[in-house]
Amino acid sequence: MKLILENNVFANIHADIAVRMVDSSMLEALEERALLERFGFKGKSEESCLLLERGLLFCGVEDFSNDALRQAATTAIRTLWKLQTPRVKFEGFGLERIAALVEGVVLGGYRFERYKSEKSECAIREVVFASTSHEGVLEPYDAMKSRFEAARIVAEATNYTRDLVNATPEEIYPEALAQAARDLAERNDLTCTVLDEAALDAEKMMAMLAVGRASCHQPRLIHLAYTPQNPTKVITLVGKGLTYDSGGLSLKPAASMVTMKMDKAGACAVLGILKAVSELGLPIEVHGFIGVAENMVDANSYKPDDVLRARSGKSIEVRNTDAEGRLVLADVLDYAQSQVQADYLFDYATLTGACVVALGPYTSGVMGHSESLKAAALQAADQSGELVGVLPFNRHLKKLIKSEIADVCNVSSKPYGGAITAGLFLDHFIREEMKQKWLHFDIAGPAYTESAWDCNSYGATGAGVRLTLALLQQL
Repeated sequence: MKLILENNVFANIHADIAVRMVDSSMLEALEERALLERFGFKGKSEESCLLLERGLLFCGVEDFSNDALRQAATTAIRTLWKLQTPRVKFEGFGLERIAALVEGVVLGGYRFERYKSEKSECAIREVVFASTSHEGVLEPYDAMKSRFEAARIVAEATNYTRDLVNATPEEIYPEALAQAARDLAERNDLTCTVLDEAALDAEKMMAMLAVGRASCHQPRLIHLAYTPQNPTKVITLVGKGLTYDSGGLSLKPAASMVTMKMDKAGACAVLGILKAVSELGLPIEVHGFIGVAENMVDANSYKPDDVLRARSGKSIEVRNTDAEGRLVLADVLDYAQSQVQADYLFDYATLTGACVVALGPYTSGVMGHSESLKAAALQAADQSGELVGVLPFNRHLKKLIKSEIADVCNVSSKPYGGAITAGLFLDHFIREEMKQKWLHFDIAGPAYTESAWDCNSYGATGAGVRLTLALLQQL
């Protein structure tokens, strides 16, 4: 499916199907009003009506915001997926809206069918967008084209992330994800360094090594970097990459183990962000540090009651081996801070079920000490179409991860505020000079879905990619 921005008004673009987006207030003025009413079309969100003989597809919108247009474009591409409509055209809605339309088509048209014997083929060959305003007036083409191409790059990077997350743990294990990073580095002119088990041991990353030691696939630490000349900022991204999480000796219930391939979503988001940053040619230096491990069970498993010594020198009392992601991140965060002096440090992890309880399955939790940075993340969420809620740190919750025998405990002593106490655990490994430059994103809710919503189909959503690219451009 090829995306084209045509320097032409909508009416003059040739296509097999024309997609029109309308709200309820526009129905009365439409020439097709009687037909639409007969089919019960009322112009509501996620509603569509195909008039095939007239070559028209009407999609309802609540308003003409980015979110509504992204949803409508998703509805359109899914409606037309199997129809013999080689060329489809969309109305233009101006510079501020073209990205939402492109994302709706690219993200809404995503399907993961790698493991199916028979794959569904999209009959659409070209999707054409008019380079016009909402009023149908031609916009400056160069500016429109720049927004169009940037949106395509971001959407395709999100789908790249989805592919990695959706891959099974049999296919993507620590070394395999490291190889995916090497392949990306080769394609996109990035630098890539991978630390194996011996190198991790030399770095005294004992918390991360403990998590991975029961697996036949040994842990890896990936450092991927995009380093343009004269960067305006230096950004460090850290991703949790549990290619599979059984819970370890604190074994998950059987039902909870299904979909645990998604526990690498933070790591995959970092790869997707670096893919997009390099293709956009942003004038910022970006380093991605990814801790990759499998949390499995055997005679060598780490145990509740173990005390682990992290790379920073701090000791960690283990009370639950299913709180493993924060142990991996503790070492990777410390390593990242020792390697790069960054202006900002962001980490991404499917860290806690408590975040899903707090914010629901569609919203990422953001935590940190800087109010201005958290406000910037909320603004970036509005721009990107991702949903983010702030979870506040406080000194009383911090007491819940106090250990009587070590510097910190890996889980709270009470079953409340679990997403925040996990963030406060990570805060133990953020150096003082980085406290005001750090944000923690818990993407456990939106990273994976078993029912379609917005532009997300079953499976991985690529949570964090669009959000972070909006944030980076804002900063």
